[in-house]
Amino acid sequence: MGRLDAFDVGPKKLTVQTEFFARPHWRIESKVYLAGALKKVYTEDLSQTPEGELQRTIDQFHKTKIDEIVAGLRKLQQ
Repeated sequence: MGRLDAFDVGPKKLTVQTEFFARPHWRIESKVYLAGALKKVYTEDLSQTPEGELQRTIDQFHKTKIDEIVAGLRKLQQ
């Protein structure tokens, strides 16, 4: 389970990859890459999340991180 999105930011590629890990406990990690270099890792514990909610939770976490990055980039342009 996971998500992967890539965007052009000027001459560089910005990639956001969100993955689900089951061990040692349920968690998701979103990794942000710029031009192939890892820049930031966000982690969230999902051990209390019902199994039926996992994909929706992963999708929402991924979208939230992308929205935060876009908002930050817009501030830099102003």
